[in-house]
Amino acid sequence: MKIALLGYGRMGKEIEKIATNRGHTIVLKADKNESTSAISKADVAIEFSVPKAALKNILHCFENQVPVVSGTTGWLNDYEKAIAICKQKNGAFIYASNFSIGVNIFFELNKILAKMMQPHSDYDISVEEIHHTKKLDAPSGTAITLAEEIIKNSTYQQWALDGVKKNTLPITAIRSEKVVGTHKVNYKSEIDSLQITHTAHNRKGFAQGALIAAEWLVGKKGTFTMKDVLNLGNGQ
Repeated sequence: MKIALLGYGRMGKEIEKIATNRGHTIVLKADKNESTSAISKADVAIEFSVPKAALKNILHCFENQVPVVSGTTGWLNDYEKAIAICKQKNGAFIYASNFSIGVNIFFELNKILAKMMQPHSDYDISVEEIHHTKKLDAPSGTAITLAEEIIKNSTYQQWALDGVKKNTLPITAIRSEKVVGTHKVNYKSEIDSLQITHTAHNRKGFAQGALIAAEWLVGKKGTFTMKDVLNLGNGQ
């Protein structure tokens, strides 16, 4: 499989390492202002850039009929536009706030737990995420995904960073050296506390998941998620 890497930072380099070990070829490594004219040679593109470049990169893939997997966070105000153009151009697209297989299973656990806890309004819910100091956005896309699923299954109406308003689900974002990524969902009442946690030990899981998604996407048309890739079904 021939892969274009749109964004060649730490994630791009990790994906390159795993892809090469799996027998794939990197035909483009584009970062910042480098040309992406060679993208037409690729069977699939994996996009981990920066928020301001993400939509442009994704649309460039659609224009060139190259399936694209994107893990860039912080650009989702344009997500529906990307979906519409993907359909218009008959493209193939997967976006995920986190490609880790463990995290995507964690998303499903979060959904199931939120539904189970829905009748128990005496529990206060909060989300906490801890990342390395070089992470550009806060809260993380993963934390937002967790919060949005909780909101669907609770009386919370919105989330906010360090939120304290009524009906607002608080997300705490902590930045610490040498932390790859930890996410916690907390339920707390006067009686007891319940917590589910996912801790990433390195970036390999994110890179490997993105590559698995890219392998899965080749030859398909449409918009998909990691639930499709991992055959996680519709949850409970």
